[in-house]
Amino acid sequence: MSIIVNRRDLDFLLYETLGLDELLQAPRFADYDRDAIGAIFDLSQSIAEDVFQPFAAKLDANEPEYVDGKVEMIPEVRDALDAYKEAGLFTTAYDADIGGMQLPWMAHQALNAMFVCANTSVSNYVFLTQGAANMLNACGSQALKQTFLPKMRDGEWFGTMCLSEPQAGSSLGDIRTKAEELADGRYKITGTKMWISGGDHELTENIVHMVLAKIPGSPAGVKGISLFLVPKHRVNDDGSLGESNNVALAGLNHKMGHRGTTNCLLNFGEEGDTVGYLVGEQNQGLANMFHMMNEARIGVGMAATVIGLGGYLYSLDYARNRPQGRHLSNKDPESPMVMISEHADIKRLLMTQKAYVEGALSLLYFSAKLLDLIKISDSQQEKQRLNLLLELLTPICKSWPSEFCLEANKHAIQVLGGYGYTREYPVERLYRDNRLNHIHEGTHAIHGLDIMGRKVTMANGAALKVLTAEITSTIDEASAVPELVGYCHDLGGALETVQETLDAVSKAEDPALALANATVFLDAMGHVVIAWMWLKQAVAASKGLAASVEADEDFYQGKLAACQFFYRHELPKAIGQFNLVATLDDTCFNLCAEQFIGT
Repeated sequence: MSIIVNRRDLDFLLYETLGLDELLQAPRFADYDRDAIGAIFDLSQSIAEDVFQPFAAKLDANEPEYVDGKVEMIPEVRDALDAYKEAGLFTTAYDADIGGMQLPWMAHQALNAMFVCANTSVSNYVFLTQGAANMLNACGSQALKQTFLPKMRDGEWFGTMCLSEPQAGSSLGDIRTKAEELADGRYKITGTKMWISGGDHELTENIVHMVLAKIPGSPAGVKGISLFLVPKHRVNDDGSLGESNNVALAGLNHKMGHRGTTNCLLNFGEEGDTVGYLVGEQNQGLANMFHMMNEARIGVGMAATVIGLGGYLYSLDYARNRPQGRHLSNKDPESPMVMISEHADIKRLLMTQKAYVEGALSLLYFSAKLLDLIKISDSQQEKQRLNLLLELLTPICKSWPSEFCLEANKHAIQVLGGYGYTREYPVERLYRDNRLNHIHEGTHAIHGLDIMGRKVTMANGAALKVLTAEITSTIDEASAVPELVGYCHDLGGALETVQETLDAVSKAEDPALALANATVFLDAMGHVVIAWMWLKQAVAASKGLAASVEADEDFYQGKLAACQFFYRHELPKAIGQFNLVATLDDTCFNLCAEQFIGT
């Protein structure tokens, strides 16, 4: 049994639930069919399990070190990344016109998910590089793309994103890194960046930093931010490496998880000029960076989901093979013990993990499909509709798995009992790795403010109308299945509650109070979307059962049971949260710091 991927479930989600087969009929994906995609998945799973997974615990225990101004790490990291590169997998993220494989984004997400689950720390270097390269391709000049993109595409040079600073954190309007234009059109970069994942290492001969900075005289706040490409080593006109670009590693941060990914404090221009190149237009840096950030936010959501999947699959395998205790109705102490998977509360812990993880997987693959549909659509109106839906779902894609698939990891630890809290088993490491996703690519609270303060109201509520129409379409389809009618009623009622909540909040005189419970709204909205995903899966499972494939009967029944679990145990929680938001509860809003422990 694999503990990094459930291939049966992957096929179910991609093909039976979300229709990847139909997507592959588009001319853009003419090079691929189901067999070809399966072969790529086979290759990816093999490398992930044979090369990435075996040293994940060793890397966690032997994190990179800062020695004489450089990073030292165990050699298995380079070996794993070389294996990924030699298999050509770096190119799955890119279009054919820049030398990429032009794989459907659904399939790209699925294969990279295996590497994330196998060894999160190592997969981060791939994730960051692919995101930076895609942003460069979208926003950079032809000259910059000619110089840097081929090396990044092939995994010869790695990439990063440099946003936060010690004094600013998430408040990007307060960054101080400065970019002064030079006579030749390049820029002199000075300042400090903090929390830079992959910011320095010896894994590749060059690192391409994407840096947010301000040009003197630019507008205050986020309106004055520009984006710059800043290589670790300068590049000569012939493409060869030149001298150091004076990007100085000032130290490593040591986090509770992702311990094998270097996380750095970088100084620019400290020991000589650091040269950068403007990406896009001046003062458009944040908009340009969002090309990478939005891709990264969905990627973080996928990472949170599959780390939860790893804990679920491991704890499930453990529970099915760990004998302990007897059925409560059995009073004979001499009778054989049963596997703990037969105990009611272990079933609850396992089902909670399944409901969270497989529900989130469905959402992430659905969102990847939206990206694919945008690329193949010939209708500008349809592209706009799909983009609105994706914009609304993005904060949920990032945040809901980061919150609830972390809960899945917590339950995985509990299934193992005392063993789960020890380093001899991977579930405690998976929990630590997943805990970081709560803050990656925007804190949970930031995404709450985003969805409630902007996304549900943008374009006069157009995005919410698109989402409502999509959910209603699924309800209509599910209504034809008698066993699913009750879920249709519940989901329809939840949709009405969403609108009632927003109507109530819109009446708030104080906009700050209106957003005081935005994080509560985000969690509740996520539950509604995941309930929708489970209804989609239930429809597909019902069709599978009707096809009478005997070998899959337990699989499909498990899907229907998980849908029932989510609607009975989880969706009602969202209704209570929406009701709280609608009351404009000011319990926390009116608190002052002194009231927590006194003056």
